Amino acid sequence: MQETRLDIARIQAARRIIDPIFLDTPLYRCEALEPDLGCTVSIKLETANPVRSFKARGTEVVASLLADSGSRAVVCASAGNLGQALAWSGRGRGLDVTVVASRFAPAAKLDRIRALDARLELVDGDFDMARERAAAVARHHGIRLVEDSLDIETCEGAATIGLELVDTVPSFDAVLIALGGGALATGVGHMIKAQAPDVEVICVQPLGAPAMTLSWRERRVVTTDSTNTIADGVAGRRPIPAVLDDLLLVADDAVLVQEASIIAGMRMLLDHAGLVVEPSAALGIAAILEDRDRFAGRHVVTIVCGSNVDVDAYHRWIGAAPIHKP
Repeated sequence: MQETRLDIARIQAARRIIDPIFLDTPLYRCEALEPDLGCTVSIKLETANPVRSFKARGTEVVASLLADSGSRAVVCASAGNLGQALAWSGRGRGLDVTVVASRFAPAAKLDRIRALDARLELVDGDFDMARERAAAVARHHGIRLVEDSLDIETCEGAATIGLELVDTVPSFDAVLIALGGGALATGVGHMIKAQAPDVEVICVQPLGAPAMTLSWRERRVVTTDSTNTIADGVAGRRPIPAVLDDLLLVADDAVLVQEASIIAGMRMLLDHAGLVVEPSAALGIAAILEDRDRFAGRHVVTIVCGSNVDVDAYHRWIGAAPIHKP
């Protein structure tokens, strides 16, 4: 494999830094999903932790390095999950954490950021506008800016998921990874291609937020003017060039899925796995639903990456979930 920015020795070191509460998350075959999907499905459950997403694997590394260096202040932009994770990791290490987010982000995510003692600043725009404001705050105060996916710690923290996959799953044919900024996809993809190169790494993004997928397909950065998806956690418009370079080396494919498929995936995870998930976490199931023939008879791992969802919105999306009886 060609060189990405990631390093396996650092990924292994990250595993020793990360609070064990975020490591060795449940990984299991979910047979109840299989009749409707036509393939063997294993779930890597990254919601079974205090911040209910995979993001703390990266923020644990960032916060640990900051605390060791004597730095005490940090700022990030977040769609919600990174902010919670950085607030959690920073609080335990005495860091002063500021999170910049869109005021249109799910209220449940914003409330949790506040509850974790972070300073929350809201902007009247989307995630990419929050990124611009966070960078301005960092410059003005001379503090560390954490940029998800660009900062290698966020990618290598996420890569510990891939380390666990290659160490524990008996055999699988493909891994489906939600694609937003790219930390999860490049991190997990790096480990898979380094340790299990025959496994297909497939990134999944909403049709209404396609910038990184279009960039991967064209092998150059493609930006979009807007996004239109319920999957707020992956709704970026401006891919980061260095992250795209990494993604081009580790992803075998990048696919776009419709909103109806995302909602159907959320409903299936509730009905068959008892999991309440945010839309980004259902992208893998959505990809199978839209191309059953591609995955027929294969063993697929999907990473359920977050469950920070607004309850009212969730009920609107999935409606009264049908009860499937034997």
